[in-house]
Amino acid sequence: MKLGVNIDHVAVLREARRVNDPNILNAMFTAINAGADQITIHLREDRRHIDDTDTINIINLCTIPVNLECATAITDIVLELSPHRATIVPERREELTTEGGLNLASPELPSTIAAMNETGIDVSLFIDPNSDDIIAAKELGANTIELHTGSFANAYLMAYSNIPKTKFSIKSLEHTNAKEALEFELDRLKKAAKFAKNIGLNVAAGHGLNYQNVGLIANIPEIFELNIGQSIIARSIFTGLSQAIKDMKELIK
Repeated sequence: MKLGVNIDHVAVLREARRVNDPNILNAMFTAINAGADQITIHLREDRRHIDDTDTINIINLCTIPVNLECATAITDIVLELSPHRATIVPERREELTTEGGLNLASPELPSTIAAMNETGIDVSLFIDPNSDDIIAAKELGANTIELHTGSFANAYLMAYSNIPKTKFSIKSLEHTNAKEALEFELDRLKKAAKFAKNIGLNVAAGHGLNYQNVGLIANIPEIFELNIGQSIIARSIFTGLSQAIKDMKELIK
């Protein structure tokens, strides 16, 4: 199983002080040397962390595939930069992080996907784990899907961490059986991955994955790649980035 290391949160820390420290390219090269299979970045429309200069430098200098997460609003930039893969994600300016799967009925999607395919960019769609969205992704011409694991990750936190006792408690799960919710979400991901693989899609997964929950997803045989960022960068504060990546690689073997 491949590991895509999302280095967005290195840029988040840099932007907190508006200085070039930590340096995003140092993070990229450290990730490569630590065994990352792919570098993942999200070029948001509001450029809140990764910016255009970062994106150009990373695509031009990276020696492993670059997965550029983006909304359809910046299609022209993506076509110009031509990363190995473009993962189309939903995006709202007021959100802290991506909150769910893509709306596949969006009128901009067919032309965006067609243009990227024509340019030779591998197109991935970030979707919720259900058969309707998987079929729609296939019909739209995507080569790859990335299953949104956020609901699974939230259920795991509520079942097996102290988050219910903190201000970060997930309100929607406070009055449910978190372990049952976790089993439901994991089963949903397993079925979705199998269905997608059977109809010819490459299956990746990501969002909210960490050192505690990743093993359950890594054991799904149809998934070939995980994209993980925040938990790796958070762990790197204590272990260093290289060791944090190596620890995650070991867990997903």
